[in-house]
Amino acid sequence: MSLFTTEITSDKIASDNPLHHRLLSAYVFSQKYIRGDVLELGCGEGRGIDIILKKSKSFTAIDKIKSVIEKLSLKYEDDIFISSNFPPLSDIEDNSFDTVISFQVIEHIKDDAKYISEIERILRPGGIALITTPNIKMTLTRNPWHEREYTSEELNNLCSRYFYQVDILGISGNSKVIKYYNQNLESVKRFKRLDIFNLEKALPNFIYRIPYEFLNRINRNNLQNNDKDLVSDITYRDYKLVNDDPNNLDLFFILRKKLDK
Repeated sequence: MSLFTTEITSDKIASDNPLHHRLLSAYVFSQKYIRGDVLELGCGEGRGIDIILKKSKSFTAIDKIKSVIEKLSLKYEDDIFISSNFPPLSDIEDNSFDTVISFQVIEHIKDDAKYISEIERILRPGGIALITTPNIKMTLTRNPWHEREYTSEELNNLCSRYFYQVDILGISGNSKVIKYYNQNLESVKRFKRLDIFNLEKALPNFIYRIPYEFLNRINRNNLQNNDKDLVSDITYRDYKLVNDDPNNLDLFFILRKKLDK
């Protein structure tokens, strides 16, 4: 995956600002759950590392993009960064971590059951995993970078097979966030009206990514040009962690591994 796709949101691109802070908010919300030795699966460019380090005893991160891992290794010399695809997590022993964080990753994983079972395996008894993923009920269009998306019920059914306790929360937003979402919704509808051949559903992912990337970037830039103050003004403080609701933007799951008897 190129680092310059719209799927990897940048804090350096002005039109990405609302989504960047939406993703950042998950790390802010995670702070009260983080403890001990922490593993992040799919750290990307390290958006939340500084937040995690304030709460962790040790930090390890795994991501498939080798160039990113190399840069993070130089920046955070006391922490461990591994370039690898997953699942499985073949080099991680059972019961190795107190906390596992994996934000906006499971939707990219082909074998999501193996992914969840591996997280359970490497957690210590009593450990916690924090997972976020887009709420499919609020998705505006098919995302060709994703293997699938979930309702909270679907993800709960999966996670409950491996974890004794699953707490379902969600990430929502205030009036500014809702206004941006609605503007985005109307803009996407206009683009869809031009899709007279129904390419969104007809094209395989590897082909559909090309027009998706082009149109998604145009769309974000248009939203910024039409309401620059709104796009630039949204921060992580405009997002909130709330109870499960079909109108939440993202699912936020807390998975708890059972203590040994």
